[in-house]
Amino acid sequence: MSASPQSNDLRNRIIFTIFILAIYRLGTFVPLPGIDPNQLQTLMEGNQKGLLGMFNVFAGGAVSRMAIFALGIMPYISSSIIVQLLTGVSDYFKNLKSQGEVGRKKITQITRYGTVLLATIQGYGLSVGLESSANLVINPGVFFKISTVTTIVAGTIFLMWLGEQITQRGIGNGISLIIFSGIVAEIPRALVTTFELGRTGALSTVMIVGIFILLVATIMFIVFMERALRKILINYPKRQMGNKMYGGESSHLPLKINQAGVIPAIFASALLLLPITFSNFNFSENDTFLNISSYFSQGQPLYMILYASGIIFFTFFYTSITFNPNETAENLRKYGGFIPGIRPGESTAMYIDNILTKLTTIGALYLTLVCLMPEFLIANYPIPFYLGGTSILIVVVVAIDTVSQIQTRLMSSQYEQLIKKTKFGK
Repeated sequence: MSASPQSNDLRNRIIFTIFILAIYRLGTFVPLPGIDPNQLQTLMEGNQKGLLGMFNVFAGGAVSRMAIFALGIMPYISSSIIVQLLTGVSDYFKNLKSQGEVGRKKITQITRYGTVLLATIQGYGLSVGLESSANLVINPGVFFKISTVTTIVAGTIFLMWLGEQITQRGIGNGISLIIFSGIVAEIPRALVTTFELGRTGALSTVMIVGIFILLVATIMFIVFMERALRKILINYPKRQMGNKMYGGESSHLPLKINQAGVIPAIFASALLLLPITFSNFNFSENDTFLNISSYFSQGQPLYMILYASGIIFFTFFYTSITFNPNETAENLRKYGGFIPGIRPGESTAMYIDNILTKLTTIGALYLTLVCLMPEFLIANYPIPFYLGGTSILIVVVVAIDTVSQIQTRLMSSQYEQLIKKTKFGK
C-alpha cells in the first residue's frame, strides 16, 4: 500500500525544513574577517549576562563566534513588530491591511526594507563596538567597518529568506524555527557546562537535581498555560428557507491566556540589558554611568522590578495591537452571531474586552513568573544563559506550534482518505 500524496507532502516538508535549518547552523560557524578569536573569547566571557549574551542565545552561539549570522533574525523580528505597531496607529498601514493580498504583499515588502535598515544600523554599531575593544580587531578602520556591515546585512537578509522558505515550503513558522534551532543547538553545551560545574564542586549535586526538576516543572507549566483557552459561546439564529430550517448552530470564540507570545520577554530583556552592555563595551568611562549600570545587572532588585514591569507593559500593549474586540464584535454582528445574554455590537465588544483584560492579566503574571524565576538562579549560581526563562519559553512555544501544524496536516490527510473510502464504498 503506497503512501498518500498528503503523507509524502508532509514528509517532504519536514525534510526541507531540516535541510534549511542545517544550512543556518553551518552559517553560525563562518566567522567575520579581521577578528582575533582569542580576544573575542575573552570579551564574550565578560558579556555573557549583557545584551551580547542574550543575542548569543537567539543567534545560536553565532555572536560568541562573531559569525556572519551574528545579528541572527532579530532585525527582521524588530522590523515586523514596528510594522505591526504602525498598522494599529497609522491610517496608511490600516488601508494597506484592508486591501487583502495586495496590501499584505506591500506590508511584507516594507518589513523587508525595514530589516535591511535595522541590520545596517546594528551592524555599524557592532563594528564600532568591536573596534572599541582593545586588540579585538586586527586591522581597525573604515575597511573593517564596511566589510563588517556588508557581511552582517547580507547574512541577515539570507536568514530572512531562509525563514520565508521554511514558512512557504516547510513546516511551521520559519522565523520562529530559526530562533528555536539556535537555542536548542546550544542547550547540550549548556548541560555539559552545568555537569562540569557539578564535577568541580561549583554546584552541588542537590542543586543540579533541583535545577532539572525546576526545568521539567517549568516546561509542563508553559505547555499548560499555552494550551489553555477561554471559550466564549457563540450562537447563530435559525433561518427558514422554504420548508427547511437553517442555522441555529453554536460555536466558540477561543481566547488564549497568552495572546502576546514571547515578544514581551524579548523586548523587556533587550531594554534592561543595554546599560550593562555599554559599560562592558567601554562606551563610557564615566564612573557614575558605571555605578548606575551595576544596578541593572541580573539578580539586582531594580533589574527584577523593571524587568517584571516591562513584561507586563509589553504584554498588554502587544495584545491591544494584535486583538481588537470591536472588530470581533462587528464581525459577529455581521454574520448574525451573538453571545447569549449579551446585546450585539458595543455591549459584545465590552464583554469580550473585559474577558480579554482578565486573561491578559493572568498571561502577564505567567510570563513574569516563567522569566524571572530562572533569573534568580542565573544571578546567584554559575548557570548558563541558555537555561533562562526566555529561552525555555521560546523553545516550548515554538515546539507546540510546530507539532500542532503537523497534527493538523495528518488529520487532514486521514480525513481525505476517509472521504475517499466512503465514496468508493457506496
